[in-house]
Parts: sequence; C-alpha cells; structure tokens
Amino acid sequence: MAGYDAFLLVSFGGPEGPADVIPFLQNVTAGRNVPLDRLERVAEHYYEFGGVSPINQQCRELIAAVEKDFAGRDVALPVYWGNRNWDPYLADTLERMAAAGVTRALAFVTSAYSSFSSCRQYLGDIEKARQQVGERAPQVDKIRQYFNHPGFISSFAASAAQAAVSLTGAGDDFDLIFTAHSIPVSMAEASGPAGGAYQAQLAEAARLVAAELGYRRPWYLAYSSRSGPPSQPWLEPDINDLLTQRASAGSRAVAVVPIGFVSDHMEVRFDLDVEAARTAERLGLKFARAATPGTDPRFVSMITDLVCERLDGTTPLAIGALGAGPDTCPAGCCGGAPVRPASR
Repeated sequence: MAGYDAFLLVSFGGPEGPADVIPFLQNVTAGRNVPLDRLERVAEHYYEFGGVSPINQQCRELIAAVEKDFAGRDVALPVYWGNRNWDPYLADTLERMAAAGVTRALAFVTSAYSSFSSCRQYLGDIEKARQQVGERAPQVDKIRQYFNHPGFISSFAASAAQAAVSLTGAGDDFDLIFTAHSIPVSMAEASGPAGGAYQAQLAEAARLVAAELGYRRPWYLAYSSRSGPPSQPWLEPDINDLLTQRASAGSRAVAVVPIGFVSDHMEVRFDLDVEAARTAERLGLKFARAATPGTDPRFVSMITDLVCERLDGTTPLAIGALGAGPDTCPAGCCGGAPVRPASR
C-alpha cells in the first residue's frame, strides 16, 4: 500500500465550551497582536451557540463515516485526527501515532482549495508538529486539493437542489449564490504560481455545481467572514452586500451554497444562518442555505478515492477544465502569510 500505514484527518479545531472560546481564539491569532476586545467581539459569535463550535463534533462524525467506508473498500489504514488550534492538537496526535508505530501517513485537510490559509498553513502546521515530536514523528503527506472531484461537486449539487425546493413558490425564479471564506487580496493574489488560484478554483467548483443542478441563469460568488483592519482589501462582494444588490435588482428568493466549506462550522452557522438570513429577511428575500458535504456518502467516498489514488495508483478523479492538482504542492505554491482571518 505505497508505504502508508495511517490516515490523518487534519482540521482547524474549535472550542467545546464557553471557557474554551477566548483561549481558542488566542491560539488562532497567536503572533498577530490582535487586541483582546477584538477577540471578545468574535467570541460573541460562539457564545450565541453556547460557546461550542460545531466543527469538532463534525470531525468525529466524519471519522466514523470514513472508517466505515474504508472497511467497505478494504482500505486497511487506522484513522487519526489532529487540529491546528484546539484539542486534539496535531503534535499530540502525531505523538500517539509514533507510539503506535506509524511511520508514514496520508493527511486529508478539511479545506478543498489553494491559498495560504487553506493549504500552505496546514503544511506548515504539520511540519511544526513533527518537529515537536522529534525524530520519531511519522512522515505526513498531504492529499491534493479536491474542489473539482465529482464527489465534492455532486454532494453540493444535491444539497443545492434541496435548498431550491425549499423556496416554496419561487419555482425557478431564484438567485443561486455561492459563498466562501474571504481572504486578503494579497493572499488571494499569491494563491498559485500565476496568482488567483483560490478564486479560480471557487469559480470552477461553482460552475460545475450550477451545471449539475441544471441552473441556466447567471450565478454569483460572494464571500463571508471578513476580518482584519478596514484599510486592508479583502475579496468581495460580501454576502450581505450582494443580497442587498440582488434585492434592489428585483430578486425575490436566494439559494445560498457555501461552496468554500466542507462542514457546517461557525462561518456557516453564524455568518450565513444568522447574519445573512437576517439580511435576507430585512430585504424581503426568501432565503435557503444548502448543506455542506459533512458526512454525505458521496463526499465520504471521495475521501476514500483520494486515499486510493495514493495507495494503489488509481487514476485521479477530477471534472471540469482545471483537472487534478499535483500530489505534492510545489514550493511556494500558496504564497506567504499575510494577515489571516481571526475566527472559524
């Protein structure tokens, strides 16, 4: 099996109670001199949900689904889980893996796209964790980006179709809006060898979902979760600004598809289900939000597909114009580290 003896789920992490929130946000923003009052404002998003981010429970559910899929497809790899910013921390997980005799693992990251924060930073955090463990640390190879894998696209197309159906009385007369986490323009421009890979990949995924959905009108791409100083340009339009524009243009209903996210974590639950939904209500827009892949069987099967590509040389699956990305990110593929989002 290509020398791999474990599978590692690598995620962002999140607080699991009110007392965790500020320490978690301090982990996320370490070294960036973010004022405490800014962290306290972001913390309110978590307190609105009892101080618990949904992301850790979603990782537990995904692990259970992956283990079941692995068993059904004879993938004999134990499954581990490590986070960048909260327990279980990557370094602790790698220590457990080393103690169990793991020497080489495949890492699946819960972000499908190319940018510093969605790719390069994960690589850096994995390497930092390996250094903390020392010589016993297993080698960890990150699985490629998967924004155009058919399992990723089909899971979003199915949930977008359900969202559209829920817009009772709207018929086909609704706007299809895709959303992703905004990042600084400087980060976006450094997201690939030619720059702009993040936006290009998002646009391609959105196009593929719209096509599978059979949506023939123009669709839109917006962003959420902007952070950082107002003087720093970030990717636009913000989802709330776009909703305002569409209402002014006469739109009556919107189906919002969080194409930039693989699970319903805080940016989805608060920025879309709370803030964007309130904006739509104020504007008189019918609003439906599509589910993220989560543990959709198509998405889970995609993870196994990506593992099998590395284990036995199975042909990489990718649809659309951009093709399958490389197994190994070229040096500097996702640029450096500008100011990053303060929360997830």
